[in-house]
Amino acid sequence: MAKPIGIQLYSLREYSEKDFLSVLKGVAEIGYTYVEPAGIFDFHPTEFLKILNDLGLKMVSSHTPWATLYSLGQSMGTADQLGLKRIVTGYGPDDFKDMDAIKRTAEITNRMWEVLNRNGFELFVHNHYWEFRKAADGRYNYDVFAELCPNVKFELDCFWSTNFGLEDPVAIAKKFAPRTILYHMKDGVCSQPQQNSDNLESKNGFIDPKADMMPLGTGTLPIKDLVAVAPEHLEAIIVELDYCNIEMWQAVRQSYKYMTENGLATGNK
Repeated sequence: MAKPIGIQLYSLREYSEKDFLSVLKGVAEIGYTYVEPAGIFDFHPTEFLKILNDLGLKMVSSHTPWATLYSLGQSMGTADQLGLKRIVTGYGPDDFKDMDAIKRTAEITNRMWEVLNRNGFELFVHNHYWEFRKAADGRYNYDVFAELCPNVKFELDCFWSTNFGLEDPVAIAKKFAPRTILYHMKDGVCSQPQQNSDNLESKNGFIDPKADMMPLGTGTLPIKDLVAVAPEHLEAIIVELDYCNIEMWQAVRQSYKYMTENGLATGNK
């Protein structure tokens, strides 16, 4: 059964910084069912929710708030205002660089989970590519992390799970399916030179590894196969393009069209 389609609004960040309301109207006009914010700019949460409701949009998750061990109170407060019962976190390459780092990251994650769970929130984790490098024992870094953090859920970024084409994203999706609640779907050239994490650029707090990205359906990610193995409990497929080889509005329209016209996701139009 096809899942609803959403968009991570980070994709349209350059437009959102200038006129966030127009961006929301634009994604509603395309037909996206869900939005996943990465900031709500100068809107109060209550106002933001009203705008979504008026536009026929829903929020299945948000990257605002983004949990850290020392911001949980604020994160829970913001989540309450936004009507969310789940909160996301994620980590940089240094947090998965070796077994000791993974264990420290897992310990922090478990401490966050305990606080959030006690207050009625679910914690989920978003991956990048370094989680799917191989650990010293031959497993993926994420395998080790998942074993040490048995209670957290996953927002699986299917493109990054390929680790620049070195790994099979469909096999990974199957492996993590029991705990995967959302897909992030981007497309591009999966097989390309792997980046050295020491030389990554950071823009606005986000790691930018300069992978070639394209509208969904025009790259080499096996999107149809990934959708086919999606668990029944997956709530949505969320389009996220960190950047793109074409203008971003064109890319998010084309991605929506590809997913919906091929029966890979459902939208509002």
